[in-house]
Amino acid sequence: MKLHGFLIGQTETLLAEVLKFAGPADATTSRFFRAHPKLGHAERGVIAEAVFAVLRRKMEYGHLAESGSGSPARRLALLGLMQTNGRGALRPFVSEAEHAWLEHVSKIDPASLPLRVRTNLPDWIHQALATRFDAAELAQLAAALNYPAPLDLRANAQKATRDQVLAALKASGIEAGATPFAPYGVRVVGKPALTKLALFTDGMIEVQDEGSQLLCSLVAPKRGEMVVDFCAGAGGKTLALGAAMRSTGRLYAFDVSEKRLAKLKPRLARSGLSNVNPVLIDSEHDAKIKRLAGKIDRVLVDAPCSGLGTLRRNPDLKWRQSPASIDELRPKQASILASAARLVKPGGRLVYATCSVLDAENEQIVAQFVADHPEFVLVPAQQVLADQRITLETGDYLSLWPHRHATDGFFAAVLERRAR
Repeated sequence: MKLHGFLIGQTETLLAEVLKFAGPADATTSRFFRAHPKLGHAERGVIAEAVFAVLRRKMEYGHLAESGSGSPARRLALLGLMQTNGRGALRPFVSEAEHAWLEHVSKIDPASLPLRVRTNLPDWIHQALATRFDAAELAQLAAALNYPAPLDLRANAQKATRDQVLAALKASGIEAGATPFAPYGVRVVGKPALTKLALFTDGMIEVQDEGSQLLCSLVAPKRGEMVVDFCAGAGGKTLALGAAMRSTGRLYAFDVSEKRLAKLKPRLARSGLSNVNPVLIDSEHDAKIKRLAGKIDRVLVDAPCSGLGTLRRNPDLKWRQSPASIDELRPKQASILASAARLVKPGGRLVYATCSVLDAENEQIVAQFVADHPEFVLVPAQQVLADQRITLETGDYLSLWPHRHATDGFFAAVLERRAR
């Protein structure tokens, strides 16, 4: 749509609210749009895209916005709108001074900025990643995090093959292709409206990042097994596991949030799966869990985490999380993993996963668990995937990165209880 001056003011207002970081940016944005019902779908898209562009590149844009005139929020809003709409679209709605400033900053080579500014990461995250990557690769990762994630789908094997989904999307005028690694993954070009397509309403597709799909491949459930998704949330991974089981056996979806489990119900109805049992629990120590101790073939623990692997989707997280919040999460992660481990029968497997990129939430949690639970042994993730004909150089742990794999950042470890 064509930009107009009114949208600059609205973008500035929303951005000022979001930058308070009082809550998730998507929730603040939704509240703002509910309070401004006259904004059309296209106008909302312009505003939201500009705001999220600023969140992705806040350090870089903050550095550039030290010059210029007008309020800091307006300068940031203009930089976000220039990023998403182009400088020419802004020209009729800005002052001569603002136009000259935008022209000036548009000519600054990002490579000339300090690395710390270019990465757009808080110092503590930058330092944590600098122990894993050299400066060149860290810059590549930071650049990948500055762009929105692609739209990935999973073909529901219960109802359609990937080729059938691709053919149906093409017939609807939607460009898409197979994902590089996940066997049922489909990557869509752009952000087309999918919810009205028969593909969606009939349950042949689910929106799911390829990294999340690969995580389910790592669980590798078999037909007829008993499986637990220990932190199921809205059930994206639950549905993928159920389809992999061909709707046989029993699949328990545990979560402490009734609201999240409620979101699973319509998705479950569309999926055609009959083996899923959603279970509301009060904590990882719930009596319902104890009744299944030692009986489960596969347990997936997608643990509550910082979410720093999802910065392409949730760029505000890097500004809302802190070393203190990570320290608060770690005991919870360890407790959930230890509780879930009690479910696993001898010879069964436990998969610990996060969408974090920090050692503190990933390798360190697993290392401590293995030290405390010698009855569990680490199974190389690369071998588990290779057994399913998925070729991915990943070593002992599954480590997925936006700049290497074009997925969200994911970590997972496969732990097997020794057979008696």
